Amino acid sequence: MNSALRSFYKFAAVLAAVSLLGACATEPEKPAPAPAPAPKPAPAPKPEPKPEPKPEPAKKAKPEFLNVEEKIELQGMPFAKAEMTSDNRAELDKFMAALRKATKAREAVQISAVVVTGHTDRIGSLKYNMGLSERRAVVVKDYMVSMGVDQKVIFWEGKAFKQPIPVTKFCDNKMKRKQLIECLAPNRRVTVEVVGRAINLKPKPAAKPAAKPAAKPAK
Repeated sequence: MNSALRSFYKFAAVLAAVSLLGACATEPEKPAPAPAPAPKPAPAPKPEPKPEPKPEPAKKAKPEFLNVEEKIELQGMPFAKAEMTSDNRAELDKFMAALRKATKAREAVQISAVVVTGHTDRIGSLKYNMGLSERRAVVVKDYMVSMGVDQKVIFWEGKAFKQPIPVTKFCDNKMKRKQLIECLAPNRRVTVEVVGRAINLKPKPAAKPAAKPAAKPAK
């Protein structure tokens, strides 16, 4: 091969290499792939709601008590006998029922003590009448126990003719015996006194605070 031909081949090879480099230089570079998105953080768990505290029950106000004192005279017992008449029993039944029944002002009465006192008229000796008055008191006491009253709270005694009904002072001893016995009938009796307490259903309203005096205007 002559030198001219070799030169041609070299020139052609150089030209081809230059063309290849130009093609590589003009080809746009491919963009780098975008990075994968970071994973979203898991949502934080919601805190459980705290249970609401139960409201404390309202404190009940202490009840206000009323002191109760009631008395009844069971008059007209048979002469020289320790017996209750039907009227005596009916009166005592009504009296006790009223104490045990609530009213608009109070609850039923809680009995603390009962005092039963027997009495007689003035006919006869003091010794005889003292024993008779005590027996009358016991009869009434026993009847009250049968009604449900605790015998431990019942106190009884006899007074004979020491506490006469005032109206019987007009009973003259000069009367015929039958008339005198009838005139003195109110003295043949048993007194029942009940002491207790009951819840007040109408307590006094709380006192309002005193109003503050108005401030004096500045001079």
